[in-house]
Amino acid sequence: MNNYTILVVDDEPHITHVLALKLRGAGYTVETAGDGEEGFEMARQIVPDLIITDLQMPYLTGLEMCQKLRSTPETAKVPALLLTARGYGLSPEDLATTNILEMLTKPFGPREVLEKVNSVLTDDAETGSPRASAA
Repeated sequence: MNNYTILVVDDEPHITHVLALKLRGAGYTVETAGDGEEGFEMARQIVPDLIITDLQMPYLTGLEMCQKLRSTPETAKVPALLLTARGYGLSPEDLATTNILEMLTKPFGPREVLEKVNSVLTDDAETGSPRASAA
């Protein structure tokens, strides 16, 4: 069992459900939110070790949410993985204003997401980054 908390933010309940099941099965604590605004507020409350968010959502897009999180002191260092539909991408400028580490194109496999999550959290633990010890 690990001590990592992951926040999954997506407006498609079946995606949130599948990811939460896979991540919980791997020993992670998982919280979920159904849109960017709810995700932002939840992230400020729980300060997760990692956020997995969809790009296209109501109220705040995943990009807008990640920009707000980066400019908020308590969540400024929380890394994120971004889920996108085919054909959507982010500019280098967009990425420079967020903590988005990787983008995964839908449809994706839950195993692929789990591998990315393990990679990000393992890299954090090995490098001793502030995120690895926060919680």
